[in-house]
Amino acid sequence: MVLASTLLATTILAGVPSAAHAQDSATPAEEAVQPTPVPAPAPAAGREIIRSITVNGSQRLEPDTIRSYMKLRVGQRYSQQAADQALKDLFATELFGDVSIRNNQGAVVITVQENPVINRVILEGNKRLKDEKILPEIRLSPRQIFTRTKVRADVARIIELYKRQGRFAATVEPKMVQQDQNRVDVVFEINEGPRSKVQQINIIGNEIFSDGQLRSEMVTKQSRFFRFFSSADTYDPDKLAFDQQKLRQFYLTEGYADFRVVSAVAELTPDKRDFIITYVVEEGERYNFGDVTVESELREFDGETLQNRLRMKSGDPYNAKLVEDTVEQISETAGLFGYAFADVRPQFRRDKESLTMNINFLLADTDRVYIERVDINGNTLTQDKVVRREFRLTEGDAFNSFQVRRSANRINSLGFFQENLEVDQKEGSQADRIILEANVQERPTGELQLSAGISSIENFILQASIRQRNFRGKGQTLGLAVDYSQFRNSVQLSFTEPYLFDRNISVGADIFRRDLNSFNFNNQNNTLFEQLTTGGTIRVGAPLNEFLSLLLNYRLAVDEVSVDESQFFSDIDGDGDTECNPVQAGFFLCDALGSRTTSSIGYSLIYDDRNNRIRPTRGQNFTISQDFAGLGGSVRFLRTRINAGKFWNVGGGFIFSLQAEGGHIQPFENRGSEADGIDDVRLIDRFFLGQPQFRGFDIRGVGPRVIRVFPSGLDRSIADDGSVVLTPNLTNRRNFQDDALGGRSYYFARAELEIPLGSGAQELGLRPSLFVDVGSVFDVVQPILQSPQRTIQSDTGELQPVYLTVNDEGNIIETFDAVDANGNPNTPDLAFQELFLGDSISPRITAGIGVNWNSPFGPFRIDFAYDVRSQVGDDTRLITFNVGTQF
Repeated sequence: MVLASTLLATTILAGVPSAAHAQDSATPAEEAVQPTPVPAPAPAAGREIIRSITVNGSQRLEPDTIRSYMKLRVGQRYSQQAADQALKDLFATELFGDVSIRNNQGAVVITVQENPVINRVILEGNKRLKDEKILPEIRLSPRQIFTRTKVRADVARIIELYKRQGRFAATVEPKMVQQDQNRVDVVFEINEGPRSKVQQINIIGNEIFSDGQLRSEMVTKQSRFFRFFSSADTYDPDKLAFDQQKLRQFYLTEGYADFRVVSAVAELTPDKRDFIITYVVEEGERYNFGDVTVESELREFDGETLQNRLRMKSGDPYNAKLVEDTVEQISETAGLFGYAFADVRPQFRRDKESLTMNINFLLADTDRVYIERVDINGNTLTQDKVVRREFRLTEGDAFNSFQVRRSANRINSLGFFQENLEVDQKEGSQADRIILEANVQERPTGELQLSAGISSIENFILQASIRQRNFRGKGQTLGLAVDYSQFRNSVQLSFTEPYLFDRNISVGADIFRRDLNSFNFNNQNNTLFEQLTTGGTIRVGAPLNEFLSLLLNYRLAVDEVSVDESQFFSDIDGDGDTECNPVQAGFFLCDALGSRTTSSIGYSLIYDDRNNRIRPTRGQNFTISQDFAGLGGSVRFLRTRINAGKFWNVGGGFIFSLQAEGGHIQPFENRGSEADGIDDVRLIDRFFLGQPQFRGFDIRGVGPRVIRVFPSGLDRSIADDGSVVLTPNLTNRRNFQDDALGGRSYYFARAELEIPLGSGAQELGLRPSLFVDVGSVFDVVQPILQSPQRTIQSDTGELQPVYLTVNDEGNIIETFDAVDANGNPNTPDLAFQELFLGDSISPRITAGIGVNWNSPFGPFRIDFAYDVRSQVGDDTRLITFNVGTQF
């Protein structure tokens, strides 16, 4: 009993753990001598009451804050399950890199290792994608808590960005650079890798169409050396799905209604750089249209009438695109009568035995729709009325699909908002109401530009302009422009109010001063004459209907034409007074000297239904304008001009256009006779044609001109009869002087096809085009030609004057005996001889290719134009370019 009592007392004094241990260690003999009853056992180990919770290792966070993240509390019983939950809670905060919990008989100690704070996020190795494109896509940023989960997610995002760029071999390795105060720099080391190309496209199962035909329908192209400007050969999974749809569309337009793509697989090449795409297709049988009918449930439309206007006929090859176009055509027709939500349902009945597709177009009954309201969103600067007045529909009007499209075109033509804006149609408060909504995105309309550049014609160019095309948000235009180059200086101030007093009447005014130096472009750019023009113009315009408008104008200008007197003036009569010497300056130039005032009134009748006046893709325009000079002033004439153009979107991004213009000046004053060599229309009032309008020719390079030939410009040869033949050599422009005279009449026409390029070239801003230009300037009185006396020895040994003559081909100058009577060579004493060339209505024709490039250093335009047909004396130019930069 003494042993049992001793053991019992020891157990009680040792506490609960010891009790638990003693009970577990008791032998059966000892259990037999235990007194009864036995006291209730104390709590088992690990179930102590939590007496304290201590936090170690915290730096930025307060211990109380850390304790608040857990459910462990003082006074609760400690358990392994509660400890595990506390660990989960702490790790879920993503504030800690490591956490441990230790229990010492109710004293719980939590040791934490805080995650570092991000000091900087650094990208290395990225060249194709700049930092500003990558950083917004990743989640890590300075002053955030670093976690490996976030790093892994950002690595995946960066790789995804490169995959969108077609770089599937890109890799990203994150690194952490430890800094003081538990901060880190996160460095993403990027290996961009090459752009993944489509090495080959295989098509299996096609028998009707060749692989080449089907590949031409796809957006994705095989990688070839000539596609260095295109991104079409870059692998893109989204393009893979799109190309399947393109193949299906192609087969459906060819009548293969059962066509399907069985599979499309993209496999990496063994070097893991490029892809090989394989399509497996089933073409099926070709169908023809069977019975094509139209059933209308609307009172205004007769199904049989609509059916007779369909382009598809029974027996024609089935074409799914034609079916879609027919649905759109019927919907648009219904929209013209106010049915905004016209429901056109094509119902197909396929006959596999006869291989025909029977279609019934059901025009379901629906309510006529009226405009409930017009909403304009997104305009912060532009006033609502500027946009609203371009709408052809107002609240309460019956819906009209044509007027909706016209409204969108007019808003686009303003140039104030994003390109290709569409007017959205939303359901109104009732079934017969519709809301028109224009969600605009304003773009800058103020322009402050300083530009400098070079031109193949004008050499150095300096331009400065400030213009606001949406002045005060009212659609007004206010501008000031200054131009300076080697042959022109000008300053112009202009203002236009498109809606005077909120009425559809436009007014505008220009004040200008222009200093034009006319050069002999082919003879070292020597100045011929200077034309100084000072004046202004007032304009008033009003629409006559939706597409036709009338513009009236009044112009007052003073022109002063002068030459360098030290070069072109001399004392002809010997009276001590100098005057313009025709031998030195030319008769035509002496006739143009002086000051005169032009006071003219005119009008322009303009028809324009183009979908966009800035960059049209369809529509036409026609303008006829006349200006009558004679309301005071010193000149009288009637100038008439006609201008027309038409644009077609021929599909595939190709834009074809035809443009033509022409003009004539009818004088109403008699300045002299043709025998006197005086034209009733002064030199500076005539039409001129050439670069940049007529590509392939120099400035004023087409039309009537006086060529002053010097001795070095004559080729001498001996004819069969022994006579000397002098022929002008017009290839070396430095051997003669070329002066354009202009003409009373001109015409010009152009056919141009704008060629779309791949997205890569579009990103570079490249827009090439093929063109053919045709035109001519003609109808001017031939001036008196100057020919200082030249002599050759006659048979008697006397000196006789000779003059050059030109035959119909313009190449034979004159002939004379090779030697005189004494056997000495005949050599003419030549100063120069003037020839009159180019006054012909015969068309000049050029053809070529031009490229517009919005280069990093400014807009660049280059044209290669081949002279298909020209006249003797015309100044041609194969290559012309203009380039500039902004600063």
